[in-house]
Order: sequence, then C-alpha cells, then structure tokens
Amino acid sequence: MIFRQFEATEGELSYLLADPVTGAAALIDPDLAALERYRTALDESGLTLRYVLETHLHESHVSAAPWLRDSAAARVAMSDCADAGCIDQRLQDGDELYLGEETLIAIATPGHSACSMVYRWRDRLFTGHTLLVGAAGDTCRSDADPERLYSSVMDQLYRLPGDLLVYPGRVVEGRRVSSIAQERQINAGLNRRSQRADFIAARRADRRSLAATAAQRLRINRECRYDATPEFSTHKPTEQGNHHADI
Repeated sequence: MIFRQFEATEGELSYLLADPVTGAAALIDPDLAALERYRTALDESGLTLRYVLETHLHESHVSAAPWLRDSAAARVAMSDCADAGCIDQRLQDGDELYLGEETLIAIATPGHSACSMVYRWRDRLFTGHTLLVGAAGDTCRSDADPERLYSSVMDQLYRLPGDLLVYPGRVVEGRRVSSIAQERQINAGLNRRSQRADFIAARRADRRSLAATAAQRLRINRECRYDATPEFSTHKPTEQGNHHADI
C-alpha cells in the first residue's frame, strides 16, 4: 500500500492513500494549506488522483477539494446529505469506493455534523472529527447532535475490531494515531464506561457557537469557492515521516 499523513492548518490531518499496482490514489480531507505538498507527493510517486473524500463539510480548514477536482479531474465524494456544491459522488452508509485493487468503505457517523462519515481501508479508519485520539469530536455546529455522536462512536465504531487503527482529522496533544481498542479504554470524551445521558447532558451544557473564522471556512467549503486563499491557515504544512509508509 501507499500511505501518507499530512499535518496542516492548526493540527488538521489529511491522508493520501493509493494502490501501488495501478497508481490510483485518494486524498482524505485535503487542506488548501497543503495543496502543493499533495501535488508533489502525487507526482513523485507517479500516482493519479481519482478521489477526494471528505469526512464532512469542514469548519476547521479550507478544503482543497475544488482545486483538486479542477486540476486533477478527481471526483469529490462525501455523504449524500451534505449540501456542498461540488459533490460528484454522494455516499451512503456501507458504500464502497475502489482504487485499483484497493477498497474503501464509507461508514455514516453523524454527530459532529449531520453528514459526518468515516472511511475504512484495510486495517485503518479515517475518522475525521467524529473520533479523535483521546477525545470525541466537538458538537458546536448548528447541525451537530451529541446524542447521534454518542451512538456513532459507541454503537458503531467501538463495535469494530479492536486492532483497527484510528487515523483522526486532527492532532490532539501531539497524538496522530491510535486504535479502536485503545480508544475504548482511555478516550476522555467517550470510552466503554461513558453513559449516554451523562455525555449528552454535558455536551448540551457546554454548547458553544462556532467562531467567526470557523463559520467563514464552513461557508467557503459549502460553496466550493475558488476565491479562497490559505489566509486562514496559520500552521506550516508538514508531512509526517513517521506515519509515511509505502508497503
């Protein structure tokens, strides 16, 4: 397999994965701040970008999806309930996507947003902001729902095999990868001891509105705007070498 993890805006994580036989590639949650890094990685490995997969409409970074869709003719795929203007393939729970001989499975996980999805590839889960390392996704957005987030994590993700690796959409305290087994035990937001009523009550009591910058990013991503610039990105993009594998 070909797999790379990138860090960009304020600890946001994105992923490149590809079939080494055909060179067909996908980018998950690409950040505009790392656009040139993606292009370099694709060119250096001789890959053809087939898909841009979004785990949700982002408020935490400006998506590179419109640029990649235009320049690389990649198909943008996300949940069928998302209201973005540039979706080429709308996904439902259980849908499969093919990259040459590789298969990804879409898992609907509403909660952080109404249309959040997780993608499963081999032994890896790309969890976006639904499940972070040691934390559960926030529920600040107007379409967020703590009850649905609890169900998505506890009743879906935590019932998957424990050895599945968790690759989140954001760095938390320097941590970029975990496993389902580990998160079941030690996740501070949601673990095997968490009670539904307590989690929902705590989240509702701590409900906050999106910051103005986050709301603007969300609007840009919903409209698939090309006039956006990386002005909202304050962190120099880096490729995480210790999580880069060509196997």
